[in-house]
Amino acid sequence: MDWSLVLTSQDIGSTLLHRPEEGRWLLAVAPGDYARAREAIRLYQRENRTWEWRQPLPWTGMHFHWGVLFWCLVLLGLHSYDATHGYSLRSRGILDTQAIRAGEWWRLVTAVSLHANIAHLVSNLTMGTLFLGLAMARFGPGWTLLTALLSGVIGNVLGWLVYPEPHQGLGASGMVMGGLGLVAVQSIAAWGRHPRPLRFLATGVLSGTFLFILLGLDPNTDVIAHAGGYAGGLIFGILLAQLPQPTIEHPAVNLLCELLLALLVILAWGLALR
Repeated sequence: MDWSLVLTSQDIGSTLLHRPEEGRWLLAVAPGDYARAREAIRLYQRENRTWEWRQPLPWTGMHFHWGVLFWCLVLLGLHSYDATHGYSLRSRGILDTQAIRAGEWWRLVTAVSLHANIAHLVSNLTMGTLFLGLAMARFGPGWTLLTALLSGVIGNVLGWLVYPEPHQGLGASGMVMGGLGLVAVQSIAAWGRHPRPLRFLATGVLSGTFLFILLGLDPNTDVIAHAGGYAGGLIFGILLAQLPQPTIEHPAVNLLCELLLALLVILAWGLALR
């Protein structure tokens, strides 16, 4: 489609041809215009050579957003700094139920970015890259990271309310489970367009729930935070799926969400370090 518009701008006639048996589209031009058409397309591609963060996964029909690597680098950087400075960040930012009751609410946010050790970090980065990368391609990077972080906060709030004192916790697993929840309900947007919408939605939710059971209910982990994060992701995913796709993908809207995310994290850590 882009190429056909390029050729139209150069007064070169073309026809789009669809070959469903081959799973591809073709662009046909007159033999006399072939050389000009190739040159126009070559120049167009050279002038618009950019890195596409949102990449299709052709074997699934889904897309993946490589911008999730920035999230990985932030968590890796924080853990590296913490480990090389005597885990000073951990004491200030860990979820501590007694400290939260004393007014240190920011621990509900800062705990999401801390990890106990490198194995804990790698586990969350592995699953988080997959779930958040898929969710970012569907809902946009800003929307996804903001709502996934809030899902992790919801998981921490639930742990604060449910666990007996004293209780401490840390890790991005609640945020990762939030990403899983976002992916599980993303198909709700197909309601009214898919021939079997209920079955289509149920398949996604059940698949996400089975993954949650497999990954989130290990008794040696913070099950309450996982459950709260997954539930938060489901709720946010349902809400986001109601928004028009242009709103979801609008760069300015995603930038606003990213700024809100940055402000929340900066405010929480600023209070923790103060």
